[in-house]
Amino acid sequence: MSAEAEIERVARLAYGRLVATLAARTGSVSAAADALSEALVRALETWPLRGVPERPEAWLAAVARNLAADAGRRARVATAAVDHLVLLEEERADMGEAATPDRILSLMFVCAHPAIDARMRTPLMLQLVLGLDARRMAGAFLVPPGTLGQRLTRARAKIEAARIGFALPAADDLAPRLAHVLDAVYAAYTVGADGDGAGDAKASSLAREAVWLARLLAAQMPRAAEAQGLLALLLYGEARRPARTDAAGRFVPLAEQDAVRWNAGLVAEADLAMARAAAAPSLGRYQLEAAIQAAHMDRRHARPTNWTAIAGLYRGLVALHPTTGAKVGLAAALAEAGDTAASLAALDAIDPAHAAGYQPFWAVRAHALRLAGDRTGSAAAYNRAIALTADPAVRSFLVGRKAGLGA
Repeated sequence: MSAEAEIERVARLAYGRLVATLAARTGSVSAAADALSEALVRALETWPLRGVPERPEAWLAAVARNLAADAGRRARVATAAVDHLVLLEEERADMGEAATPDRILSLMFVCAHPAIDARMRTPLMLQLVLGLDARRMAGAFLVPPGTLGQRLTRARAKIEAARIGFALPAADDLAPRLAHVLDAVYAAYTVGADGDGAGDAKASSLAREAVWLARLLAAQMPRAAEAQGLLALLLYGEARRPARTDAAGRFVPLAEQDAVRWNAGLVAEADLAMARAAAAPSLGRYQLEAAIQAAHMDRRHARPTNWTAIAGLYRGLVALHPTTGAKVGLAAALAEAGDTAASLAALDAIDPAHAAGYQPFWAVRAHALRLAGDRTGSAAAYNRAIALTADPAVRSFLVGRKAGLGA
């Protein structure tokens, strides 16, 4: 592995841990993130020439810690930072490995503090915990990269200005802030899963990191039903990843996937998380979304998909969390259940401004119109869906479905 590839690997896997550790020491998220960014630049400058250190993550931590300690002497301290590696390792041993999850969770809850603009809590977590830059997040949040970058800078400054402590919130404040933390993890998984199909080389690792964070939250908060629901939701998605394309690389929609290819271990883990969520006297968005995915998993037992039941779950989801995605999901389930008229009515009820650039809306509309016998309308909807599709395999699938209209 080249030095550049190793730097990218370590940065992707350890970014959140390093920022959390540095921020806990300095009390400044901005200083921690800036120091780590400069440490990564130093690694790019030195590792290709001198070789990859034996402990790459510790090297980055040592350099970043010293850079953060005295910004005025960054160049000299960065060179001397490797000499402090042994001391850093001793300090890490004293902290114990169990401290790391707590620090990462604390950092995530810092980003979810009420003092932070609600619109920026999720992107701020994605930046500080997973190292995503504004360019990669801009599409997911429908904000130009430059604008998002400026807002992130202001949000980071707000953490210091509001003197937000690096500790888990009290019980009374935990639930509302947990919702934002869960949304950030889900957004990270969505960005990773979508990017993976579109050819983003970093996307698979991002999806895996999101699953790791979901596992961390579920383990640290076993009685938080929504944390368990989110873990189940992501695990069901990961379990189906191997069946998403066939041997030739062609996209296979969920209803046509070979259930034998689903990862049985991940499905079992998801089922267990669902059982833990069900034990709590509450119901939330992620529990409902996971229940929908669990209903699809019935095909593992040679049972047909119960689309009527899935439509019922989507109705509950729309009532609880009326997003465009939930409404489109309901329309898709209604179409598969045989109620094409209700499916099209559900699509027509969606705000056109929200539907215009949302690829799943047009893909579902094309399918529903096809079932209704409207070939012209279906072809037009397929054209919109194809134009909005970044994943080559999905685009090829949609092109094939449109071509089939004339058969």
